[in-house]
Amino acid sequence: MTYVDGFVVPVPKRKLAAYKAMARKAGRVWMDHGALEFRECAADDVKWGKRTSFPRSVKMKRPAETVLFSYIVYRSRKHRDTVNARVMKDPRLKTMMTGNPKDWSFDPRRMIYGGFKTIVSL
Repeated sequence: MTYVDGFVVPVPKRKLAAYKAMARKAGRVWMDHGALEFRECAADDVKWGKRTSFPRSVKMKRPAETVLFSYIVYRSRKHRDTVNARVMKDPRLKTMMTGNPKDWSFDPRRMIYGGFKTIVSL
């Protein structure tokens, strides 16, 4: 079964184009190092829940932000660890993550992420 890294991140709507450009570059880096899939998905039908929801999970600032759900697919956790080790050494990624975080297209402090074992695949 595959292994998936998943992310939920708030993005200011005014910075969505910059985020998409950054994500395309990052996606190429991951794919070049062996990831099987790289997806960035913008919120389309995500309600603000009373207790939990995607917007609440990242403390989304309404109406100025939107939520993105992203994932990267690997063959296994070992494969993920190998790919990510290569990605972190890639100079293309380093250039994207330098500079003042206030200038970035998203707030990494409010990003939720983790690795997941696939348990059902149809």
